[in-house]
Amino acid sequence: MREKTGRRSFLKNLGIGGITATVAPTELLKKKNTGVAADPKDVFNSDIQPARAFNGVYKGQYLNRVAFPVGGIGAGMYCLEGTGAISHLSVHHKPDVFNEPGAFAAIHVKGVQYGSKILEGPVPDWKKFGRPDAANGAAGTIYGLPRFSSAEFQTRFPFAIINLADKDIPLKVTVKGWSPFIPGDADNSSLPCGALEYSFANNTSKPIDAIFSFNSKNFMQKGDQKGAIKKIDNGFVLSCDGTKDRPDWLGDFAVSTDQPGTIVDHCWFRGGWFDPLTITWETIRNGNTKSVDPVDEGAPGASVYVPFTVAPGGKKTIRLMTAWYVPISEVRIGEGPTDADLANDQCFTSDTLGDDVNTTKEYVGGKYKAWYCKRFKDIYDVSGYFSNNYNDLLKRSTLFSDAFYASTLPPEVIEAVAANLAIIKSPTVLRQYDGRLWSWEGCGDGWGCCHGSCTHVWNYAQAIPHLFPSLERTLRHTEFCESQNGEGHQTFRASMPIRPVKHDFYAAADGQLGGIMKVHREWRISGDNKWLEKIYPLVKTSMDYSIHTWDPRHKGLIEEPHHNTYDIEFWGPDALCTSFYLGTLTAITKMGEFLKQDVTLYKELYAKGKAFMETQLFNGEYFFQKIETTGLNAPSPAEQAKKSYGGSYSKEAVDLLEKEGPKYQYGSGCLSDGVLGAWIASMCYLGDPLDVAKTTSHLVAVHKYNLKDNLSEHANPQRPSYAFGDEGGLLLCSWPKGGRLSLPFVYSDEVWTGIEYQVASHLMLMGKVKEGLDIVRTCRKRYDGKVRNPFNEYECGHWYARALSSYGLLQGLTGVQYDAVDKVLYIDSKIGDFTSFISTEKGFGTVTLAGNKSSVKVYSGTIEISKTVMGGPKA
Repeated sequence: MREKTGRRSFLKNLGIGGITATVAPTELLKKKNTGVAADPKDVFNSDIQPARAFNGVYKGQYLNRVAFPVGGIGAGMYCLEGTGAISHLSVHHKPDVFNEPGAFAAIHVKGVQYGSKILEGPVPDWKKFGRPDAANGAAGTIYGLPRFSSAEFQTRFPFAIINLADKDIPLKVTVKGWSPFIPGDADNSSLPCGALEYSFANNTSKPIDAIFSFNSKNFMQKGDQKGAIKKIDNGFVLSCDGTKDRPDWLGDFAVSTDQPGTIVDHCWFRGGWFDPLTITWETIRNGNTKSVDPVDEGAPGASVYVPFTVAPGGKKTIRLMTAWYVPISEVRIGEGPTDADLANDQCFTSDTLGDDVNTTKEYVGGKYKAWYCKRFKDIYDVSGYFSNNYNDLLKRSTLFSDAFYASTLPPEVIEAVAANLAIIKSPTVLRQYDGRLWSWEGCGDGWGCCHGSCTHVWNYAQAIPHLFPSLERTLRHTEFCESQNGEGHQTFRASMPIRPVKHDFYAAADGQLGGIMKVHREWRISGDNKWLEKIYPLVKTSMDYSIHTWDPRHKGLIEEPHHNTYDIEFWGPDALCTSFYLGTLTAITKMGEFLKQDVTLYKELYAKGKAFMETQLFNGEYFFQKIETTGLNAPSPAEQAKKSYGGSYSKEAVDLLEKEGPKYQYGSGCLSDGVLGAWIASMCYLGDPLDVAKTTSHLVAVHKYNLKDNLSEHANPQRPSYAFGDEGGLLLCSWPKGGRLSLPFVYSDEVWTGIEYQVASHLMLMGKVKEGLDIVRTCRKRYDGKVRNPFNEYECGHWYARALSSYGLLQGLTGVQYDAVDKVLYIDSKIGDFTSFISTEKGFGTVTLAGNKSSVKVYSGTIEISKTVMGGPKA
C-alpha cells in the first residue's frame, strides 16, 4: 500500500472517514458532507463544488426534474417524481416519457379546514408552460388539485424517500417508492411491479382521524378499445382489451393495499367533460368513501379508500402495491433471417452453449415477449406473488441498499453510481421470453433509440456484470452466437426477438474486440470454467476474424478502416482501437493458456502492437491517430463511404478528401476515449496492456485539455443539449497542438456522461483521484435536478446505457476486484482506508481496508476468498 496515512487524513477532511460498514443509510447521510473538502490543500479539493450536497436531499429548485424509475429489469416502469407525482408510465415494452397517467394518492384529515390534499408537493414551474398541451390548459392533469406546500426527496437506491409538509395537515407524511433490486437474484429483480408506502406520523397530543385514498384514471385503455376496471383483493385492476389490429394494447395494471377492509370504487362517475375527476375530488374533499362494483364497460377510473386513526405519537403506514401484465408487444427489430443466415449461424444449428442458450428457433417469426410472461400467467399471478413475498423482497432489497450506502467513498461517487443504476430499471433494457437481456442504447420519448444491445456502447457499462452476472453472460451468448457468423463477423446490433441476423454491414472493431475482453471478465466473475470451454471456440473465431479484417499484415495494429462507437470508420492506426486490440490479445492469450491452446500468434501481435503504439502513436504527452488511406486492402475512402452512415461523398467532400484525407478522423487530437481499451482491460481483470506512465500521461492531458468548467465560448454545431452555455463538461476531443480537421469525427464537440465516468475512473486507477473527482463533480452538477433529471443521464436518448460506466468508479478508487476462478480478492486503494460495496456471482457485501488489514462483511450469500492481493491483476 502507498501513503495510507496521508490519504486517510484526506478522507477525514472530507467528513467521510471512519464510517463503519454497519452504519445505517439514514445515519450515513447525516455524517456525510456536501462534497466540499475542508482543507484547500486536500487532494480531493476542487473548484467544482455543488450548490446542493452530493448524495443528499433534493428540495426547492432541485426538485424540478427529479423522476425516479420504479419497476423491474426489462419489465417496464413508472417514475416517482421528486414531488411525489407519478409519471413516465411505460409498461407497454417501450418508453412513454411524457405519460402522466392521472394517478394520485390523497389524504383527508377530519375536522381540519383545508385538510384534503393530494399527497404531492408543488407542481414544478416548467410544467405550467413546458408541456406540449400547456397552452390548451393541460386538461386531464391533476395540477389544479390542492397539494402539500413543500417536498423533499432523497434516494437510497432502490428506495426513493419523499417528505411532505403543509401547515394545514397535522401529520408528518413520508412516501417511499421502491421495486425489488437484489444483486444476484435476476428474476426477483425483473418483476413487473413496484410499491408506494405512505406513512403518517402524529406528533400532536390528540388522535387524528383520516382517510387515505389512491385514485386513478384507467390509463391502460387505449384509443377506442374496450376497457374495464376489474376486482382484485383490496384494490382494482385497470384493463384494456387488445384487437386484431392492436394486440399490443392488451394489458392490465393492478393497484392494491395491504389493508383489510379497503373500500373500492371500481367506477368513477360517468359523464362528459371533467365530470369523473370533479366528482371524485368532491368525494375526497368531503371525507366520504364509495364502494362501487365493477361495470361492464365505460368506467373512467377507480379509487381505493382506507379510513384510519393515528394515536398521539403513533404512526400509520399503508402499502400500495402495483403490478402490471402486458403479454404482447409490437417490438420486432431486424430483417430476416434468411436460410443462409440460419445455415451459417454456429449456435442456431447446434447446442454449442447448451439448451439454456439455444432457444431462438421459437422466436424467428414473432415479436418481443417479456420474460415475466413465461413465469406468470396473468396479472393476478404477478400481483399475488408480489403481495405474498413483499416482506422478503423488501428485506433483501434493503440489505443491498444498506451495503451499498455503508461506503466511505466520496459522496459524488456514490451519487453517480446509484443514480445511474436507474438505467437498469428503465425501458432502455428489455428481457425476452427466454430470460436473455436485449437493450437499446437509450430511449426516445416514445420508442427505443438505437437498437440491439449495441456492443460498442454496452462496452462501457460495468454495473450489470457485477450485480447480475448471469444476465450479463446472456449478452455474450447473443454476441458470439446469433450475432456472429461462421467466419467470425459479428454484427454489433442484435435483432429482437434474438435470432440470427443478416451480415451486411461492418463489424464494429471496438465492439467486437471489447466482447472478447468481456468474456474474460465474465469468466473471472462467474468462476465457471466449463462456460469458458464452451464459448472459447467462438471467441477464437471472432479474434481471428478481427486479425484478418483489421490487421491482415500482422503488424499488431488496427489499421484497415474500422467502424467504431462514433458511427464512422477510422482510417489507419489510432490509439482508441489499438488499445482495444492490445487488451483483447491479452484476454485471448490468458484464456487460451488456461485452456492449453496455442496462443503464440496472439503474443507476437501484442508485443508488436504495444511497441508501435507507445512509440509511433504517442507524442510525448498523449496518444493520437495516424491517418492512412494507402497501402490498405480497403477501397478509397469515397467508395468506402457509400456503405457507411456518412453516405456518399459530394463534390466538395471529395475536394476536401484530396486536401485533408477522409472525413471524420481525429488525427493529432487529444481523444478522451484515446486509451479506452486499456480502461476496459482493467475492468476485465486484465491489468493495463500499455505502459502505465504513458497511459497516465494521456489521461492527465485529457483532464487538462478536454475538461471545461464553462462551455459558453465552445462552439458545438452537433448535439449541444448534453452540455452547453455556462455548464461544464468533458469534451470528446480537443486539438491542443493544432491539426484539427475541417470535418473531424462526428460528435467530437459533444459531452457524453459515459465517457466522463470512464475517464474519471481510469484517472483514479492511475492514482489521479483529484482529477477524476473533478470530472465526476462537473457531470453531476449538470444533473442536479434543476434542468435535468438526476436519474436520467441522456446521450442519444434517455437513460443512456453508456452512463453505466459510472460503476467503474468503485474500482477506480479502491481497486477492488473479486476473481472467482482463483478465489482472490484484489485491493489497490488510491484513497487509503475505505469501506466500499462489493457484488459477486454468489453474494454481496462490503470490503473494508483499515491500516494493513482488509475484511469483508457479507450481507447476502457467500464470498469465498482464498487470499487477498494488494494490487490489481497484471497484463
